[in-house]
This record gives sequence, structure tokens and C-alpha cells, in this order.
Amino acid sequence: MAKTLSCRALAEAVSGTFKRVQFTPDLLPSDIVGTRVFDQRTASFSTAFGPIFANIVLADEINRAPAKVQSALLEGMQERQATIGTETHRLPEPFVVMATMNPIDADGTYALPLAQLDRFLMKVLVTYPTRDEELTILERFGGEPPALPAGVATLEDVARWRHAARAVHVEPRIARYAVDLVDATRAGVRYVEHGASPRATLALVALARARAYADGRTFVLPDDMKAVAPAVLRHRLAFTYHLVSDGSDPEAIVAQVVASVPAP
Repeated sequence: MAKTLSCRALAEAVSGTFKRVQFTPDLLPSDIVGTRVFDQRTASFSTAFGPIFANIVLADEINRAPAKVQSALLEGMQERQATIGTETHRLPEPFVVMATMNPIDADGTYALPLAQLDRFLMKVLVTYPTRDEELTILERFGGEPPALPAGVATLEDVARWRHAARAVHVEPRIARYAVDLVDATRAGVRYVEHGASPRATLALVALARARAYADGRTFVLPDDMKAVAPAVLRHRLAFTYHLVSDGSDPEAIVAQVVASVPAP
């Protein structure tokens, strides 16, 4: 599905750094964050930084590693810093973690804690390409691999875009709409054991602003909020075991919640 290629292409396009971590059951937290190394020649310790110190970090098959390794990403994703030994180091800006999970092969995997899933801004479902898309893939990558577009933008451009997106106006009625959408997940929805956290509200507004800015607008529309809601909510809901036993679709539950809240 070209997940690694997409992340590499993004990093190259914005002149940033890219690191990929293949999550496995024997991975250690220090393999991600880094460690302190003793130099016998100088009788002193130095810091060996892990792959988390990059602008774009791909955590490939993140559910292949146990919880203690998965949690190595938590501080970086929330605080934009990593602690190695007794020292705390700032991560580069911008800093983005993209994680993948294979939904088909579940053998030897570990469930991600809800607190960790909550730190991901959104969850995107990657399905099979269409026949035309697959033909394009064959034409583009069936021979020599094409060069990735590099230097399309700079990290300074990304910082400027982020600042501009945060300035996009959100009318109070639309802000309440975001709160209502998240609150609807906590209102005793069938099959939902735990609703979304306040991080979901922040994510809804942030993504709606980004969508409006990418569309050339200085204000958020209800359609922006509704369009990003499934990606924001689908991984933040804890479902009961009845969902599986009844053969229900979690995507249908999320769509039902979104549709139940009237837009302003």
C-alpha cells in the first residue's frame, strides 16, 4: 500500500528527516528513544539518539511490539521531547509519528492501549486500490523506481502553514458542534463502552481548520467538521464485546454517531 514510500516522499518534499522503525516483539524502548553509551577511552557517557529524533517517524506494524515499547512513543507524541537516562531532549520540529497496523494478520500482536491511540490525531483506513489506480501503480513502479520529489517546500514553510491554519476562524456555533459530536459518543451509544476524550474535540477543530486552510478559506464550515469526524473518532471509541458477537461494523457505529448530531 506504499505506506513507507508515502512517508519518505513527505519527508523529502518538505526537506525533512525520515526514520522508520520496524516494531517486533523483541524491540526495546531504547531502540526507539536512544540510550547512554559509556566511552572507555574518555571514561564518560555520551548519548546515542534513537530513530524518534526525526521529522517524520514511521512506526511500522506498531502492534507487533509489547506495551512497554509502544509507550516509548508517548512522551514524544504528547510533549515533543524524549527522556534518555536523566536527560530530556527536544524533538525536531515539525515532529510527526505515523503508525501502521495490519488489520488481517493478528497473530503475535498486542492491542494498543486506548491512552496511546488517543494521542494519534487521526486514523486513516487504507483499502485496496481501484483497478485504474492499480494500473497506475504498475506503470509507475513496475520498472525503475522513480525519484522522489525533493525540496518542494521547507520546514519553515510547514511551520508557517501550521501557524496560518491555527488562525483559521472557528465560529462559536461550530465549536459547540465539535463538542456535541464528541459528547454524542459518551451518551450511551450501543456497543460503545467508552466515548472519546477531550483530545478528540481538539483534534476535530485542528483538522477542520487544516481542511479549511487547504481549501483556501479563512473560516471553518460544518462540512469540514463532519468530513474529518470519522478519522478522529474511529480509534478513540472503546467497543464492547457485543460488537463482534453481533457481527456489527464499527464504522457504521461511528457514522451513526456523526449523523445523530445536527449540524449548525
